[in-house]
Amino acid sequence: MGKIKKTDHFYLIDGSGYIFRAYYALPPLTRKSDGLPTGAVSGFCSMLFKLLEDSKSNQNLQKPTHFAVIFDSARKTFRNEIYSDYKANRAEAPDDLAPQFDYIRKSVLAFNLPSLELINYEADDLIATYVEMILKEGAKATIVSSDKDLMQLYKKNVRIYDPMKNKFISEEDIKNKFGVGASKVIDVQALAGDSSDNVPGVPGIGVKTAAELINKYGDLEKLLKSTHEIKQNKRRETLIENKDKALISKKLVTLKSDAPVNKNLTDLELKSIDKDKLYKFLREMEFNRLLSSAISAYGEPNLTSIKNEVKIEKNQKAINKKEYYLIENLEQIDNWITEAEELGEVAVDTETNSLDPHQADLVGVSLSSKIGKACYIPIGHKSNKCIEKDLVLKKLKPLLEDPSIKKIGQNIKFDFIVFFKHGINMTSMEDTMLMSYVLDAGKNRHNMDTLSEIHLNHKTISFKDLVGTGKKEINFSEVDVDKAKDYAAEDADITFRLYKKFQKSLKDEKMINIYEIFEKPLLKILAFMEIEGVKIDNKFLKSLSTKFEKKIVKIQNEVFKISKKEFNIASPKQLGEILYNDLKIADLKKTKKGSFATSASVLEDLAFKGHKFPQLVLDWRQVSKLKNTYSDSLPEHINPNTQRVHTSFLLAATTTGRLASSDPNLQNIPIKSEDGKDIRKAFIAKKDHVLISADYNQIEMRILADLADVKGLKKAFKNNEDIHSLTASQIFNVDIKKVNQDQRRKAKAINFGIIYGISQYGLAKQINVTNHEAEEFLNAYFLKFPEIKIYMDRTIKFCRKSGFVNNIFGRRSHFININDKNYNIRNFQERAAINAPIQGSAAEIMRLAMIRLDKKLSDQKNQNTKMLLQIHDELIFETPKEEAKRISKIIIDEMSSVVKSEQHSFSIPLTVDLNTGENWGTLH
Repeated sequence: MGKIKKTDHFYLIDGSGYIFRAYYALPPLTRKSDGLPTGAVSGFCSMLFKLLEDSKSNQNLQKPTHFAVIFDSARKTFRNEIYSDYKANRAEAPDDLAPQFDYIRKSVLAFNLPSLELINYEADDLIATYVEMILKEGAKATIVSSDKDLMQLYKKNVRIYDPMKNKFISEEDIKNKFGVGASKVIDVQALAGDSSDNVPGVPGIGVKTAAELINKYGDLEKLLKSTHEIKQNKRRETLIENKDKALISKKLVTLKSDAPVNKNLTDLELKSIDKDKLYKFLREMEFNRLLSSAISAYGEPNLTSIKNEVKIEKNQKAINKKEYYLIENLEQIDNWITEAEELGEVAVDTETNSLDPHQADLVGVSLSSKIGKACYIPIGHKSNKCIEKDLVLKKLKPLLEDPSIKKIGQNIKFDFIVFFKHGINMTSMEDTMLMSYVLDAGKNRHNMDTLSEIHLNHKTISFKDLVGTGKKEINFSEVDVDKAKDYAAEDADITFRLYKKFQKSLKDEKMINIYEIFEKPLLKILAFMEIEGVKIDNKFLKSLSTKFEKKIVKIQNEVFKISKKEFNIASPKQLGEILYNDLKIADLKKTKKGSFATSASVLEDLAFKGHKFPQLVLDWRQVSKLKNTYSDSLPEHINPNTQRVHTSFLLAATTTGRLASSDPNLQNIPIKSEDGKDIRKAFIAKKDHVLISADYNQIEMRILADLADVKGLKKAFKNNEDIHSLTASQIFNVDIKKVNQDQRRKAKAINFGIIYGISQYGLAKQINVTNHEAEEFLNAYFLKFPEIKIYMDRTIKFCRKSGFVNNIFGRRSHFININDKNYNIRNFQERAAINAPIQGSAAEIMRLAMIRLDKKLSDQKNQNTKMLLQIHDELIFETPKEEAKRISKIIIDEMSSVVKSEQHSFSIPLTVDLNTGENWGTLH
C-alpha cells in the first residue's frame, strides 16, 4: 500500500444518514425465513451498490481510489458535555429499525469497504477530520450526504454529493439555504439554532436574520462585540442576553477536524469486491433482486472458494490445544486485535478470582476470532508471566468499545460488568448462552460445558480439575499460567464455535427475531441494573430477624405442646416419626427412597383436612426460611464499596422467558403474607429519593383472554370491569352486583388457577371446598368460557405433536416429556405447556417495557431515575422525590402502550398499577 497521491480521490459516506434515508424511503420489509425486519438493510445495500456502480460509469462522479462508510457510534458525544440537552429531543430509533443496525454494519464489510465510527464523536466529526487529512495530502474528497451540517466543509477539492437528488451541492445551494457562503455556515447556525438537534441559538433570530447579521459583521464573535451598534432594541437586547447561548451553539455546530481516528488514509484504499463474501451475505439476507444485480455486475460466484470453505469446515471440527497461545508481551496482543478488526468479530472471556462480578479482580482475558485458534492474556496470576493489567486494558479498550466489531461471549453480561468496572464499556455483544436459550429453552441447560458436549461432542477442561475442591480448592489467580491458558483459550474457542453454529440455527429455525429484539437489548439493561443495585436498611433487617426469631420460638412451643416432646422440626426423619408414629395424624406415607414423606404438599394436604400440627410446621418453615434466606443473609450481600445489594438477573433460567435472580434471589419473597411485606420494607430509597413500583394489572389473565379469544373476558377488560366479580357472576349464576366476597375469592382462585392448569383437587385445597364442589366450579367455568377449554386442549395437542409451544411473539418453550408414560410427569408437562404461552407472553411484554423505559431514562432529563429491579410483572425504580410525578407518567405511558407498536396486535388494553414510597413494602 503506497503513499497518498494528489490524484487520489476519497469518497466519505455519511452512513448514519444513509440508514435513515433507506428506512423511510422504503415500505417495511421482513426476511421471509424468520420475520427479521430488513427494510433499512435492503435500502442501504441498494444505495451503496448504486453509488459504487455509478462512480465507475458517471464521469461527473469521478471514480474513487479510496472509500469509507462512516457511522455515529452512540447517542451521546463530547457535545453533551458542552451542553447536556444536545439532541435531547431526538426520538429513539423505531423498534423495527434497531435490530437492523448490526446487519447494516455487516453489509459494509460484505462490500469489502472500511466501516468507521468512534466513541464520543459523531460521523460528521470523523468526516471533517478525514477531509482535513486528505487536503493536507493534496488529494480530493467527495462527501456523500444530504446533511446540511456537512455543508460547512465545502471548499476547494471538497465536494458534497446528495445521493437522493443525484446532484452535487454548489456554493449557490449553500447560499440559498443559509444566506452565506460555506465558511460562514457555522456562524449562521450558531445564531439561528437547530430545534431538531436542540442547539439553542438566540431566541427570535432565524436563518434569514442571522445571515443578514453575519454578512454585515463578518462572524459571530465580531457581531457580539458590536451589539451596541444594532438599532433594533429587541434584536440588540436578545443578542446581549443570549451571548453565552450563541457561543455554546457555535461550539456545538462546529465539526471537529482533529478527532482521534484509528485508521490512516491508506487504510481507506478501495478494494476489489470479494464476490463470495458479498453473495453469501445477500443470500443470508434473502435480497434476491440485489444478488442478481450484483452477479450481473461482478460475475458468477467462485465455486472453488465455496468448496474450499466446506473442506475447511470439516477439518476444523477437531478441538485441540495446538493453536492456543499464551500472550507474553503487549506487542503480541496487537496481532490478535488486528485479526479481530479485520474479521469483525471476536470471542471474549474473562477469568476472575470471584464469581461476583462486582467484587471480582481480573485475572486474565482470552480471545478467539478463528475456529481452533485462541489466546490467553494473563493479568492477575501470582506468577511472573503476567502483563501489567492497566497496559493490557488500555490495548483492549478500543477493540472492546468498537461498535463495528462483534464481541461474542458465553454469559457475556458477567464479562461486561467486569470490564465496565475497569472503565471499558463493551459494545456490540453476542451471547451464545442466550442463543442456545432461544433455540432450546426447556430442552437442556445452557452453560458452556453442556453446550460443548451437545453441539460439539467435546468435553471441556473442568474448572474443578483446575482449582480443586473443598479445603484444597485454590483461587484461579493461583493456577499455573500454562494450565490456565489451555482452560481459558478453550473457553474462547468453544464460544466462537458455538456462536457460528447457533447463528445458522437461529436463521434455520426462524428465531433470529426473538434473539435480536428480546434478548440482546436486555444484556446491557440488566447489567446496569445489577451495577446500580438497591439500598438495604440493615438496622431494620436486624430488628426483623429478632422479630422472626421470637415468632419461630412461639410456633415451636406450640408444636412441642402438641407433640408432647421436643424434636428437631427441620429433620424430616424426626418430624415423620412424630407425624406418623406418635400423633398418627395420617397413614404412613414414604418417599421412593423409603424415608418419611414430609414435603410441603403432604403437609398442606393434612392441614387441609383440618389438622393444626402440619399447619404449624408449615408456618415454622415459612418464617424460618424468611429469616435464614432474607433477614439474616441479605446484610451479607451488601457490597462494602457501594453499600447496596447487587442481585444477578438470570436471562436463561426459565422455560418461558421469564427472568430469575440469584445472589440474592429476590423473585421468591412472599407477597401475600405480612412477613413477606416486612422483608420488602428493608428495600429502601436513598436520601431525597423515592421508590416507584409499576406492576402490570392481571396481565396473564389479559393474555389468556387474548390468546383464547375469550369474548366475555375481553369485553370486561376493555370496559375496565372487575374480572373476578364477572367470573363469579357467571359460574354462580348471580347478578354481578350481588356477588359476595366469598364468591369473588373463589372466582379469583379459579381465574389464576386456570393459568397454571389447576386441577379440581388443587382448587379444592386452595378455596377449602370438597373435590366434587371444585369440579362443579371448573365445569361451570368452562361452560361459561368455552374458549379457554378449547385453548387448553389445542395447546396440549400441539405440544404433544411438536414438543414445544409458542408465545404470542414466537418464542418457543420445549416440553420434551409431555408424552411420558408416567402420568405425573406427563400431567405436570401438560399444565406447564398450557401456562408457558401465557407466562412467556407476559415476560416478553415486560422485556419490551424494560427496553423502551431504558431508552426513555437514558435521556438527559430523566437520567436521575434508575431502573433497579424486575420482579415478575413488577418494575422498581429509584427517582428524586421532585421528579416522581413526571417519571411516573412516563412509566405508565410506556408500559401501557408497549404492545401497540410491536408485531402482535394485542386486543386488550394493558393497565399499570403504580405506587411511590420510601420503601418497597409500602408500595403494596
